[in-house]
Order: sequence, then C-alpha cells, then structure tokens
Amino acid sequence: MKEIVPSPPPIVRNQFETIRELFTKNVVPSYGRFDLAFSHGAGSHLFDVNGRRYLDLGGGIAVCALGHAHPAITEALVEQSRKLVHTSNFYYHEPQGRLAQSLVSLIGPGKIFFCNSGGEANEGLFKLARKFGHDEGRFEILTAINSFHGRTLAGISATGQDKVKKGFEPMVAGFRQVPFNDLAAMRAAISPATVAILIEGIQGEGGVTPASPAYLLGLRQLCDEKKMLLLMDSVQCGHFRSGRFQSFQRILEGVSGGENFLPDGISMAKSLGGGFPMGAFWVRGPHADLLGAGTHGTTYGGSPLACAVGLKVLEVIAKEKLEANARDTGEFLKSGLLQLKQCHPKVVREVRGLGLMLGFELAKEISTLPGDPTKSVAVRFTNLLHAAGLLAIPAGAQIIRLLPALNLSRAEAEEGLKIIEAVAARLAT
Repeated sequence: MKEIVPSPPPIVRNQFETIRELFTKNVVPSYGRFDLAFSHGAGSHLFDVNGRRYLDLGGGIAVCALGHAHPAITEALVEQSRKLVHTSNFYYHEPQGRLAQSLVSLIGPGKIFFCNSGGEANEGLFKLARKFGHDEGRFEILTAINSFHGRTLAGISATGQDKVKKGFEPMVAGFRQVPFNDLAAMRAAISPATVAILIEGIQGEGGVTPASPAYLLGLRQLCDEKKMLLLMDSVQCGHFRSGRFQSFQRILEGVSGGENFLPDGISMAKSLGGGFPMGAFWVRGPHADLLGAGTHGTTYGGSPLACAVGLKVLEVIAKEKLEANARDTGEFLKSGLLQLKQCHPKVVREVRGLGLMLGFELAKEISTLPGDPTKSVAVRFTNLLHAAGLLAIPAGAQIIRLLPALNLSRAEAEEGLKIIEAVAARLAT
C-alpha cells in the first residue's frame, strides 16, 4: 500500500514575502522599512512571522512605555470600550478631565489640550504662539538645528534638518533654525517678528543630545525679557523616559534656579498612550485660555477610550516605580555602552542621553561593516543588530538610539548589552 505523505507545511519565509507584497502593492512607500514582519509581542520582546524572538530596545520609537501586550492596557481598552468609545468634544466625560488633572499635577499650573499625535500637538503649540503674538504682528518661532518637530508642513518647516524638507518647498513661513545649546546664537537670532522659541529637552531624531542646564535657564530668562513664549517638544523625551516626567525636570535637578523652571507650552505623545495613538499639549497658567472656543479642535482627541488608556499607563508607571527604573536601568545601560566605547573606540565614538533615552555614535567609516554601502553606517549597524536578535532605532547617519520600555529589566538590559558588544567586537577585528 502506498504511503500517503502529508503535504509539507508552507515555508514560513513565504509568509513574510506575502506580507511585503501586500505593502508593495497597497501601501504608500513613504518609509524605508527593514526586512522584518512581526506577529506578536510580550513585554520587551517581539516575535516575527518566522517565530524568531527579538529584544526590543526601540520601543516603537519611544512609544511602548509598558512594553508589548501589557495586560493593564488590554484591560483598560476592554473595560472602557464596553462603556463609551467616542462622544466628540461637544460634551464632557470623566476620563479626559481626570487625565488632564494628572498631567497638570506632574508639570505645573496650566491646562491640557488632547489630540492624536505628536505632530498635532506641535501644531497646537504653533497656533498658540501665533495667537499670543497676533495683535503685535509677531509670528516667528525660532527652533534648533538638528531638531525634529513632526511631518506636517509646519512641522518640517520647524524642523532643523534639511532632509525632511527636500521636495516640499516652499516651507511654511515663520520658522528659523539656530545652533542647539547656543544661547548667544538664539539671542542674536531674535527679530521684531519673533514670538516664541521651541526646543526639545533632548534632541531625539537629531542624535540624542540633551540641552544643558545653562541653556534651559538662559532661554527662560531670554523669553521673559523679550516677552516671548518658551515651548518644548517633549514628544520623544517626555513621559518619564529621562527618569523624570519631563526631561527638563531631570536636566535641572539640583541646579540653582531649576526648581522654578517652567516652559510656557509642552507637546506630548508617544508614550502617553503606551501604544494607543494619542497626543496632548500643556499650556502654562497665564496663557492657558488663549485658545478659546472655536480656535482649535479635533474629532478624536481626548476620547474616553484614549484617556482611559492614558490613565492606566500613568497608574502602572506609578505602581511599578518605573520612573526610578528608567533612571537605574538607564544608568546601567549607559555605563555598559561607555565601557563598549573604551573597548572598541574605532566602532563606538560617543555615548549620550539620560534614563532610557540613549544614543551611541558610530565611527564614520567602519571598514569591516557589511551591507549596502549606499546605506548609512547607522542603518547597516542596525541590520547587524537585527540579525543578532535586537531591535534599535537609527538616527541620522551615525547614531543608534535605544528607547526601550520603561519596565525593561536588568536582565534584559544585560542581554541587550551583550548583543551590542558582540556586534561591535566582530566589527573591531
């Protein structure tokens, strides 16, 4: 009797190819995607369609504050969706009021506007500044070279990186860029039309560069002197990533005068919803009512569902003391990267950042670095990390960013350092 052999299972590789083909045919090609397709995650790990596990030190670009598939987020989504998902902002609902209260208590006296993304949050700050200076004819906002403020037309106009502007000229009027951490340059750039200064506490896309304490305090004094608004883009560096709720709070710890520092507006998103899309901006007390009824709005922003998740993220961070974990585990990671720099200086040139927002700069030319030479050093190094089972985020041509979950464990941090060290050691030989 002829033996019937069951059909072999489909080659898993074909599943990836099928997914990629769906994207090729149906998705606008606006991203330079890596050759990875993920099926599910758990904590600080992701699993691709081949079943391979990766340690995720990219965190969805600083979004997944509690890692992947955190049960508290799932429970909040399910519980709130059984009650109320959306009503529109014509009406009141408790979750939005409670989340606004929580955020204000973490920053200082002021009010919150909820939206859907970091780009929208920055647009709100731009409108706030225009409204503030309108009657005097002031509209110009000064930003920093190497900054990043989103992908809207105003966002790329505010951004201090030419690569994001290319092909979309002319830019929206009213933005100029000056060197970061250079107070004298900022002062010299002020014109009669200048109404505000916008900076990141820690530049993210620009290379993980923190503002200096003197720069922050000097900008506050300058804005007070010139009657301008000081605005901060905390989309990436906020929400406890630095080891404090806002990066400026961490930067100014123990600095004379730092305890009284407050900007006039702060944009937020990314970790705010722990993966659920939401954004917000905070406006300091004296200016909190500038955007009155009819001056700004959103359909989905601050929905009951989004705010329930935002509240749950804050609850878990407080309960599990993740602010302290971002400090401690971040310091452990940074120390390990600094040791790596000492061991392999021809591969790693510099390490910088705070908490769980870290970056290491690669040497411009690593002769042993494989891959497509038309790709940046950062992208090729990231591909090697992927091959070794670790996810990280390139920034610019030479920077690798680590933006993991705030609940990253010491054991997972050790695992990550071992993988990065192994890749660097191979290139150093």
